[in-house]
Amino acid sequence: MAFRVMSFSASLKQVAQISELLLARSYSTGGPKNIGFIGLGNMGGPMASNLMAKGHKLHVFDISADAKDALKAKGATTYDNVSELAKASDFVVTMLPNNDIVANTYESILAGGINTSTFFVDSSTIDPNVAKAVQKKVKAAGATFVDAPVSGGVPGAKNATLTFMVGGTQEEYERVKGILEGMGKKITHCGGYGMGQAAKVCNNMMLGISMCGLAECMNLAIRLGLDAKVFADIINASTGRSWASEINNPVPGVIPTAPAANSYAGGFATGLITKDLGIASAVATTSNTPIPLGALTHQIYRTLMAKGLANKDFSVVYDFIKNEEQKA
Repeated sequence: MAFRVMSFSASLKQVAQISELLLARSYSTGGPKNIGFIGLGNMGGPMASNLMAKGHKLHVFDISADAKDALKAKGATTYDNVSELAKASDFVVTMLPNNDIVANTYESILAGGINTSTFFVDSSTIDPNVAKAVQKKVKAAGATFVDAPVSGGVPGAKNATLTFMVGGTQEEYERVKGILEGMGKKITHCGGYGMGQAAKVCNNMMLGISMCGLAECMNLAIRLGLDAKVFADIINASTGRSWASEINNPVPGVIPTAPAANSYAGGFATGLITKDLGIASAVATTSNTPIPLGALTHQIYRTLMAKGLANKDFSVVYDFIKNEEQKA
């Protein structure tokens, strides 16, 4: 008899879990939502525009009046403070530059009081521990928070082909998946809170390492007499292929749409990759993990920062390397 009671109890629990997932899927794939978007830069602006293209009502905030006006011209409602924006939104997406700005933004939102039904999604790239701390504060206020950083760069943001790495419960992932699909192509549940950020930090460390490696090899090939486009084609048809080589080759003239063809303007700023590599170094230290290539790459980008290149696309590392004289 005891076995039957336990089995019946377990069945009820399974039914409840299935019901929650079905409800989450229904909620995430329903009609248009009121979506708040905070941070309308090179990535955030196109992401917000794509949500509007999906029929959602956008409520937007940025410290740049021009950025807000650009979305207002497309039909978004603009706000002068993040608290009022959050109160008007079913979902709030934040896309911000660093740990401190994310933490301070959520402090401002919470200080103004929030609707417990609001679902907060942070797509910034920050320390996983900061994401966990923000989640706890939002949960304590009665609302929901997940970390969902992105990969794919500005082209992915513009074309709604981003990859989202989500940290949260399975039910929360199901609730937000439909919204994220309006901005991205691949939505992956990485695990609990902070795990989206963990995946993003490791991915961006790989991105920085691969760009430095590509820049170094392109420079060597050119100095040996190879044509840049010929060698780029060889890489992309061989084992050296990477996102950097296919989409963002750092040699001017190789890819017409790459930042290198526009004096390294736009794209993924050197200041941001340096910040991300700094986060990787910090979490590597706390987890006692050796990252020799990551540390060297971080130092290279810190040197670029010292040379005043923070606002240039991170592929500008090629320009730095090619101007270094051979020491012999």
